[in-house]
Amino acid sequence: MSDVLILPGLFGSAEGHWQQHWLQDQPGSRCVTQDAWDHPNLDRWLLRLDSALEEAGEAYLVAHSLGCLLAARLAGRSTAHRVKGALLVAPCDLAVTEILHPGQISFGEMPSAPLPFPSVVVGSMNDAYMPVDRLTLFGRLWNAETRNIGLAGHINVASGFGRWRNGYRLLEALKMQPRGRRHIASMSPAFAM
Repeated sequence: MSDVLILPGLFGSAEGHWQQHWLQDQPGSRCVTQDAWDHPNLDRWLLRLDSALEEAGEAYLVAHSLGCLLAARLAGRSTAHRVKGALLVAPCDLAVTEILHPGQISFGEMPSAPLPFPSVVVGSMNDAYMPVDRLTLFGRLWNAETRNIGLAGHINVASGFGRWRNGYRLLEALKMQPRGRRHIASMSPAFAM
């Protein structure tokens, strides 16, 4: 069984977040912890992710919000070959996130390089951190399958996503996806939960 590395975003994933449930429910999953959840720094966060990938040998990534941008920053890095696939849930748009949380994030520009590993971007039509047109744009730039799950907010506890069993199904589907495949799809709201 391959490791699953959980990549939370700004402030980490609090108790009750679907990523916390994932850590409990999914054998072989572990969180890539960061020193400063409240003040993310791209260089430091990347070093932690590189180290976790080196330790794992190879792994799937399951990221939320700013963690998605961290995963996308692996494009062009030597550790990218260790990633078997990435489930990128509710990626944030840095410009919007910096307005919502001024002075807290040092993450550079939005990553735009194609990802060298199979990826699925999951977003919603009403995410305050990522307008749907930008979700589609970055899914295309990252060469990822894009799934819009409807009115699901930021796909976090505040929008009703505690134990998100359909997330497990999305990762299982990703594991079956051949390299280089990209497809844009919408999902019914019933599949979201």
